[in-house]
Amino acid sequence: MSPNPSPEETARVVERYARRPALDGRYSLLRPEVMHAVQERQRALAGLLREAARRDPRWADLTALRLTEVGCGNGGNLLELLRLGLRPEHLTALELLPERAASARDVLPAGLAVIEGDACIAPVEPGSQDLVLASTVFSSLLDAAFQQRLADAMWRWLRPGGAVLCYDFAFDNPRNPDVRGVPVARLRQLWPEARLSVRRVTLAPPLARRLPAPLLPLFNALPLLRTHRLVWLARPDLRGN
Repeated sequence: MSPNPSPEETARVVERYARRPALDGRYSLLRPEVMHAVQERQRALAGLLREAARRDPRWADLTALRLTEVGCGNGGNLLELLRLGLRPEHLTALELLPERAASARDVLPAGLAVIEGDACIAPVEPGSQDLVLASTVFSSLLDAAFQQRLADAMWRWLRPGGAVLCYDFAFDNPRNPDVRGVPVARLRQLWPEARLSVRRVTLAPPLARRLPAPLLPLFNALPLLRTHRLVWLARPDLRGN
């Protein structure tokens, strides 16, 4: 399939994001449910990295890992990765929306490349990345062919033995026609060669916002109440592992 994106679908993605309200206090880290979700996701990522390091010692040195994030937004995920130990000169941020790219440039270190534009044609060298991250990106892409183009581009960027890391919700939101859930079965279609490690995370946000802070861990202990997946999609190395 051609890596060139559809200008029409790219424009529709921009339109869908424009209809969303500006970030408000619901996403502040001062809110207990937001902090709880972020910390849970960080623990899950740390566990996936430890698993990868047991299979391949290259994953143990976080300072050497090269990572590209698709749809970096305001740069929050990359700030978390810097605190984890990744180096800014090894990170690349891709963002379609100019205002979000500008916001990311304001908060991220100068040595971290922020590239504005469509990720399908981003200047990322094939085989150059250890990890490619997409956080709540594919749920905003409603065109199946466009999803596949982006998935193919991300796969090309990976070195043998690298991985796509996808965080997204698995279920449709009946109140928001601009998004669509991304179940694990769809991820298998997008990356059929990948070996998957799946973590079910994130207490359903509408429920979490209504709970007192002490009850968040109790309700989150019930897997059926978690609405998102953090999925590690490993590319086979040269030995087929």
